[in-house]
Order: sequence, then C-alpha cells, then structure tokens
Amino acid sequence: MSRPKVSDPAAERSGAFMDFIWHYASPLGAVTLASDGTALTGLWFEGQKYYAETLASEYTERSLPVFGRAIEWLDIYFRGTDPGAPPPLSPAGTPFRRAVWAFLLRVPYGHTVTYGSIARALSEKSGCERTSARAVGNAVGHNPISLFIPCHRVVGAGGRLTGYAGGLDRKRQLLLLEKVLPPKR
Repeated sequence: MSRPKVSDPAAERSGAFMDFIWHYASPLGAVTLASDGTALTGLWFEGQKYYAETLASEYTERSLPVFGRAIEWLDIYFRGTDPGAPPPLSPAGTPFRRAVWAFLLRVPYGHTVTYGSIARALSEKSGCERTSARAVGNAVGHNPISLFIPCHRVVGAGGRLTGYAGGLDRKRQLLLLEKVLPPKR
C-alpha cells in the first residue's frame, strides 16, 4: 500500500505532522520504519498484510536518532545475534492488542510461544474466564512494529508455523535465523 509522502518544512515546524518514516534494506526485503519523533510506531515489510495500517496519511521522511538505534538493532539481529532491548516503542492499538504485544516483548530471542499459551496467560492475568486464541491471533497479526515486537515467535499448537503478516516464508527465515527451527535438509 502506497501512502502520500509529505515534506513541507513549514508544516513540520508547526507540529502539523507527527509521523516520520525511514527505509531499511533487510536481507528479507525492504522495510519501512515509522516514528512519532521519539519512539518507533511502525515497522513493515514492503507488501505485507496491513502494511502501514497505523501510519498517518501524511508523513515525512527524516533521519531521526530512534531510526539510527533501530537500524543498529536490526543490523545486529540480521547477523544472527540477540540484539538486546529494542529502541523505544509506541504501538497504536486497542488495550487488548497492546496487552498481547506487551506479552510478545517478553518472549526471548530464540524461543517461541503458542497462541493458546498467550491466551491462557492473558486470561490468568486479567481474571477472565477465557481469552480466545483466535483473538490473540488477530492482535498478533495486527502488530504494527514487526521484529521489535516479535510476532514471528508465535506458533500454532504443536509448533506449527501459522500466520504472519510478512508471509510464512519470512517467518520461517526469522525463526531459522534465531535457531528455533532446524535447517531444511
């Protein structure tokens, strides 16, 4: 999905624009990063499902310190090493989606969780009788900050590779990079 690019310096100085973007060439394809000027608000692979869903219709491309930190993190990650804590993140979403994404941030590099285990953990934490694994899947799929909020680490029951807005082939490659999956023989 293509969005209009706006680069009106006078409007930027007035604070009319809150979204900024930057591009990153990853080994798995072109990536668009988004920021509110302080924290990351988006990371999408070009052409992925829900591409730029939370990006304002008007934005400008600008180098920002948060993009510099994000690119350092991504470079380390794509070398196959745990990059540690991500730069500041500020994903836009419902309280339920933010709860799911907060859970994902606690899934360590090189590990996976299932949709069902996330649903059970959220039910226990909230005191709800039951949280739907399908609702968790919907929240995972709408994660606006891929990689940094590691939705690729969520698998189906029995470890099945299911659902990933960036495509199952990318998900498989990311899990191979983290040494979660054995290489194909």
